[in-house]
Amino acid sequence: MRRRSVLLAVPASLLTLAGCGDEKSGSAKSKPSPEPTSQSPSPAPSGKIVSGPVPAITAGKKFGEKPKVAKGTGKPSSDLAVKTISQGTGRKTVKGDWLQINYLAQIWDTGKVIDNTFDKKKTAAFPVGQGQVLPGWDQGLLGRHVGSRLELAVPPAYAYGKQGQPQAGIKGTDTLVFVVDIVNAYDAKSSAKGRKVEQTDADLPKVSANTDGKAPAITIPKKSAPKKLVSEYVIEGDGKAVKKTDALLVQYKGVLWDGGKEFDSTYKRGQLAQFSLQQVVKGWSQGLTGKKVGSRVMIVVPPDLGYGKTAQKGIPANSTLVFSVDILAIL
Repeated sequence: MRRRSVLLAVPASLLTLAGCGDEKSGSAKSKPSPEPTSQSPSPAPSGKIVSGPVPAITAGKKFGEKPKVAKGTGKPSSDLAVKTISQGTGRKTVKGDWLQINYLAQIWDTGKVIDNTFDKKKTAAFPVGQGQVLPGWDQGLLGRHVGSRLELAVPPAYAYGKQGQPQAGIKGTDTLVFVVDIVNAYDAKSSAKGRKVEQTDADLPKVSANTDGKAPAITIPKKSAPKKLVSEYVIEGDGKAVKKTDALLVQYKGVLWDGGKEFDSTYKRGQLAQFSLQQVVKGWSQGLTGKKVGSRVMIVVPPDLGYGKTAQKGIPANSTLVFSVDILAIL
């Protein structure tokens, strides 16, 4: 994923933002991740969901704690097994939600841990029920309360199939065990939450503060575009401040300064976007660093911090860009 990716949906083969940085810009490269994305083109199986068997959690039993899970004993179920370890009090997840989760994954027979987000101290996010993650996740994480801890035993048919995932050390006969904490859920209407900030500079665009899930209006003044980056709160949230190394889940809309024509919008696509601040145009990485989660931010990106002399689809060369960005979560 290179710097122009802010204008593209996240590829379906990715769960998090592992990918190549822009070598010319000096961005850090990420190693391939064994996280549980679906790589099989065959139709996802479906069937009854059973409550077990699942291995015992022997330590780190509370929501938010890194769990330690025993090896599986006996033969695992050929059905998808999902057990609620602790039930949260948030809303139930539905198809199309973006789930923000922590998880640990290991192999049933050996107990070998193959991945976990707890050590990384970074959550993962993905749309559920859309065929972008393992069928076991697509089916097993629907209808679950936000704040819940679940344990899943996922047989090969609901994971990587007969081919397995050799890169991650997963054979085609391996049942996978996951402990999943559902941290939050977002949908296509999720918006910023916080204090409305007065917009008083007549030389800058005005962005509406509606939080009804509809795209905000962006009004461009009949003025010359600023030569330097502008980043201002429209709504100021009360979450953590974004760091330049963070990955974010956002809603956004982008228009051209000249004429105000929209060239991209998550609202229009009906799908949120996730990205690393190290893998987007400099105007985004600089404009969002330091801003708080929950905020709506208006960013004016001059050409030298955007696409410069290189035209993009819907964006002429040397364009000044104006964005409204709702920072929903740090991943």
